[in-house]
Amino acid sequence: MTSSAPSAPGAGAKPEPQAKREGDHRPVFRFAPSPNGHLHIGHAYSALRNADMARQRDGRFLLRLEDIDLDRCRPEFEQAIFEDLDWLGLAWEQPVLRQSEHFSLYASAVERLQDRGLLYPCFCSRLEISRVVSGVRDWPRDPDGGPIYPGTCRHLPLEERERRLASGQHAALRLDMGQAVSEAGMLLAWCEFGEGEEGRDVRAEPQLWGDAVLARKDIPTSYHISVVVDDARQGITDVVRGKDLFDATSLHRLLQALLDLPAPRYRHHDLLRDATGQKLSKSTRAKSLRSLRAEGVTAQDVRRRLGFSS
Repeated sequence: MTSSAPSAPGAGAKPEPQAKREGDHRPVFRFAPSPNGHLHIGHAYSALRNADMARQRDGRFLLRLEDIDLDRCRPEFEQAIFEDLDWLGLAWEQPVLRQSEHFSLYASAVERLQDRGLLYPCFCSRLEISRVVSGVRDWPRDPDGGPIYPGTCRHLPLEERERRLASGQHAALRLDMGQAVSEAGMLLAWCEFGEGEEGRDVRAEPQLWGDAVLARKDIPTSYHISVVVDDARQGITDVVRGKDLFDATSLHRLLQALLDLPAPRYRHHDLLRDATGQKLSKSTRAKSLRSLRAEGVTAQDVRRRLGFSS
């Protein structure tokens, strides 16, 4: 098989930290930030929520660094994450899983899907996609607001795909959504608890994402692949994260079904917002925990503000 995925950094990966333990049936929670900036109070809420639920349920609390973006993730931000969480009074199991050390595992999952004919190489740039969709009124958008991929490379003849790959042209790998949903062959759903203790079944709608990218041109994975692989191998039983990732769960459930991975319970909590109603994020320069600390704010101040008394 000719693979269009880029070579895997860290192919000699270290043994998996925090792997699922045989005979240990305790619930497992995780906080999984990306070390591409400093944590803000929204991150503090998610970390405290996970740690608090693990404590209440006599469970395990893991820290995972989602650092597949090698250009933006930096060692100084990783160190800052450790310092900020320690300041908040949190403790987590060692060693910490760094996704950048496990690219070969994600590449293997991608290859499994590729061998089944569920992926195809995409040579399009964002600019090229934008040009195709810009001339069409009301082009459909995915839940993140991006244009649904028009399927340009899905329709390329096999000979043309192989010619481009042989010439060294870089390609992302996209999921053939229609084929993938058909092969999954089941009504996909997940158990959602939201902010409460009563679970409800939510029907997954992965079609909303169109032919999503599962391996980028520069690295052999994507957020979607790495998160479902890691949740499974770490034995995560409860995924507690913001509502901004609610719709992504539909795609994650499809990948879990295709890769024969277990489905955790999901809790998508409310997002913290600024005075204008915009969600706190690194991209909008939300005030960091480090800045609050420098201003004299204490960890107990942050905990009380977020509703964690201890």
